[in-house]
Amino acid sequence: MITRKDVEYVAALARIDLDEADRERFAHQLATIVEYVEKLNELDVSRVEPMSHAVELRNVMRDDVPRPSLPPGDALANAPARRDGFFQVPRVIE
Repeated sequence: MITRKDVEYVAALARIDLDEADRERFAHQLATIVEYVEKLNELDVSRVEPMSHAVELRNVMRDDVPRPSLPPGDALANAPARRDGFFQVPRVIE
């Protein structure tokens, strides 16, 4: 069961501010989605071969052509923390 607390957690990860009505609405919508996925678990798939992808894969890579990049101000516009024109992230190496 999806709760308001679950919705608040995901919204915090996505840095989305939700009002009370949105929290309730999204909790209901996500619960409906999870219920539908649980129904899929009732299907007999014993004779279905496992696969890594639903469709055949093919290389769709484009040529790597240099082009202008995003201006630093635009790239950092939604950064939660920045310092001296760079993204500031927690230290992961001691």
